[in-house]
Amino acid sequence: MDRCVRGALIAIAIILWRVSFAADGNAPANSEPIANRQLAPQVGSVAPANKLWVCPMHPQVVQNHPGTCPICGMDLVEMSSANVAHRHAVRLDTATLQKLGVRVATATVQSLSRDIATYGTVTLRANQQFVVTSKVEGIIRKLNVSQVGQAVKAGEVLYEIDSLDLLQTQREYIALLREKDAMVASMTRGEAHGPSKGMTPWETESLGKTTRERMRAREKLLYADIGENTLAQIDRTYQPIEVVPIPSTRSGFVTEINVREGSVVKPMDNIVSIANVDKLWVEVALYPDQLPWVRDGDLASIKLSQPDPVERKGRVQIENPLVDDPTRTVRARIAIENRQNRIRVGSYVDVTLYTQPHKALVVPRSAVLRSGKGDWIMRSEEDGYFVRTKVQIGIETEDSTEIVAGLKEGDQVAVNGQFLLDSAAQMGEAGQP
Repeated sequence: MDRCVRGALIAIAIILWRVSFAADGNAPANSEPIANRQLAPQVGSVAPANKLWVCPMHPQVVQNHPGTCPICGMDLVEMSSANVAHRHAVRLDTATLQKLGVRVATATVQSLSRDIATYGTVTLRANQQFVVTSKVEGIIRKLNVSQVGQAVKAGEVLYEIDSLDLLQTQREYIALLREKDAMVASMTRGEAHGPSKGMTPWETESLGKTTRERMRAREKLLYADIGENTLAQIDRTYQPIEVVPIPSTRSGFVTEINVREGSVVKPMDNIVSIANVDKLWVEVALYPDQLPWVRDGDLASIKLSQPDPVERKGRVQIENPLVDDPTRTVRARIAIENRQNRIRVGSYVDVTLYTQPHKALVVPRSAVLRSGKGDWIMRSEEDGYFVRTKVQIGIETEDSTEIVAGLKEGDQVAVNGQFLLDSAAQMGEAGQP
């Protein structure tokens, strides 16, 4: 019974002791959790009578006595009464700035440029490729193109075709040639027997009609790719050619063969494809971080992967302004000369893009705070204030970032320690009523 009475008296004494301390406001320093203490001075509030110490890395850790941070173990930094926060800003005195090592830089207008080193793929130009098609129905009797990559010169015979349609057109053309010769001979004999009185209207009309029909027959033969040399032979011999040689109209390299000897072809069937490699394209993929820099007409240099003393120059052309969905890139191309055939289609080449410099308001790249809600900087003002300011950024280099909106020339921004300043400013804002 004495033990029960003694325990009750002790419990009552402890309760009275705690109540008395709470009433006098003299509770022990460690009786209140750190999280419930004042983390940042309030707007317009009078500086606290007691000094505060804050962790440079964890500004939420604030104590009213020196010590170390329970999170990282760093020594706490004293905050003087001058460190007053207001909405979106925090104020630090000179001594605190020096202890924290906060440095500032000035936003200046500079000329930004960037050389982009990348690679490209050599491709054929669209206007340097053509397809040889059959213009008549017939049988390929001989094919002079045997493999892809074979060099072909303009005027060389690609294939020989046996075509009844082509043979009939030749006979019509020869008949018109003979009719013309007969009319000319008749007029010549008439002039020899007496004074010329000129051609009669009927003779004039007949000669004109024959001439027009002969020209149409000649155009049909030319349309069938019969060639000027073959036509000259027909004009000279008046004999049709059963197996007609078809020459190439361009020089280049064979890229595709679609027939074989003995194949039956019809009009518009593809025979062979030929590409001229004197002029080529180098295709380059531009990634999102490169797109803001590159413009149509920018200078580019191309070097072969293998040793080559010649460095080729060209101008950038944006092939398609749309972004390729699978790769998230934009295709650009560069036209280059290849008259000595040193560059092979499909090979990789080293490409350097020389972008055009332009004036921009820039700050050090380290000054920008990035978040899911935008980009921010801590702008320095008078009396040690650092204001949290939202900015819109543009292009970036390795060291600098363009500021499109949110700053003006001459503004000073924090380039280090801004995470601490930003946290303190947000804490001050959160602590306001």
